[in-house]
Amino acid sequence: MAGGRRLLKAKSLEQADYKRAALSCFNFSFRNAARTVTLLYDRALSSAGIRSTQYSLMVVLAGYGSLTINELAAGLGLDRTTLSKNLRPMVKRRLIQLGPMEDRRKKALILTKAGYTLLEECGPLWSKAQEQVQGILGEDARDVQRKLVRVARTRAN
Repeated sequence: MAGGRRLLKAKSLEQADYKRAALSCFNFSFRNAARTVTLLYDRALSSAGIRSTQYSLMVVLAGYGSLTINELAAGLGLDRTTLSKNLRPMVKRRLIQLGPMEDRRKKALILTKAGYTLLEECGPLWSKAQEQVQGILGEDARDVQRKLVRVARTRAN
């Protein structure tokens, strides 16, 4: 074991090729990094009783104002089902409410006073996680972030 992890050794040439493919795969690396970063933020925000996905939704609503579920889902690259699943506990906790819009067929997602209060409480917790990730990425952190945003924007194409 090295660094607390068991070193995996390829047992054949074919396995060595697959191992090389796994270690060079962007998808594998990005997903693994995303899970790790999400866990880091989730742990930082856990004392406030909120997950990083929920925090992100609240930040978007605070920054952009009321949005419909469709607008929010499209802006975040989520399907409505996933978004609704994430919103349900927040509506139940009265952090977000569904409000009327001019078009009565649509409902607006609105951050409540309790939502803003929790967002303020989470600010220092989020900052701590942000600093940890920046420390891991080093001085190239902002460049890495810009490149990831560029990758995310290709979703629309």
